[in-house]
Amino acid sequence: MELITVADVEAAAERVADTAVRTPILPCSWADPNRPLWLKPENLQPIGAFKVRGAANAIARIPDADRARGVVAYSSGNHAQAVAYVAKRFGMPAAIVVPENTPAVKIEATRAHGAEVVIVPITDREIVAERLVAERGATLIPPFDHPDVIAGQGTIGLEIAADLPSVELVLVPVSGGGLASGVATAIKARCPGARVIGVEPELAGDAAESLAAGRRVHWPATDRERTSADGLRAEPSELTFAHLQKLLDGIVTVSEAEIHEAMAVLARRAHLVAEPSGAVTTAAYLHRAADLPAGRTVAIVSGGNVDPAALAGMLTG
Repeated sequence: MELITVADVEAAAERVADTAVRTPILPCSWADPNRPLWLKPENLQPIGAFKVRGAANAIARIPDADRARGVVAYSSGNHAQAVAYVAKRFGMPAAIVVPENTPAVKIEATRAHGAEVVIVPITDREIVAERLVAERGATLIPPFDHPDVIAGQGTIGLEIAADLPSVELVLVPVSGGGLASGVATAIKARCPGARVIGVEPELAGDAAESLAAGRRVHWPATDRERTSADGLRAEPSELTFAHLQKLLDGIVTVSEAEIHEAMAVLARRAHLVAEPSGAVTTAAYLHRAADLPAGRTVAIVSGGNVDPAALAGMLTG
């Protein structure tokens, strides 16, 4: 299977420059001085999550003749907002298929960008999206299973390498695997001595089990739905799993309590609002030190689209 290259990521960086924010890396004075930590706050993107990068790269590559028919996406929320946002910037119609357990804050934000939102059972997302593509002649923008999407997400890795060339460890959330695939591609090319470690919720640890087994292991959607990290409930595709197998140096899982504690730490100490999916890397830094390489660490905070009441409960709980 052909994997993306750093050249693909570099080309993506040029395409997404006018749409995605070049987020900084933030030093954490409160971190362990023996394990310096920087945060990469993708929650500062226009739609509150890194997904805008992959969506921008994929949509920019749609031929002009096909743009009038619009785009279709399926998503648990952040990719939905990203595709809706980017399609609006390109003047294209967008239809987004979301599972019925998607947080209301993400559905409302997607509609606010002018997209049509179709709510379905979680197991029907891809089926309904494919039907809409066939009916409308639209272009499907998958959340992770596409080289252009992976390359777009990889631009995060280019920025980390440019801002902290001495980075020794990058912690990246893993779900469908597009973010980890792209980031690892860029980091391994630009900072070959650095390790890239994936982080998953224990309740959706299918990628960790799959990597340990050397093959994709299926977890039922009902099992993966148990985690509060709603952005990390997908499974790697054949394409992303091939990237993860080749490029990741390891993967760890974190508990729900650890995720929620990390959200509170990010809010109180780093002044960042992170959703559960975006807090898993900080949770790994705080609670899995024994399982991680030492050294200068960057934790990617992948998103901040969290229900305000849920965040308040975690901060006061």
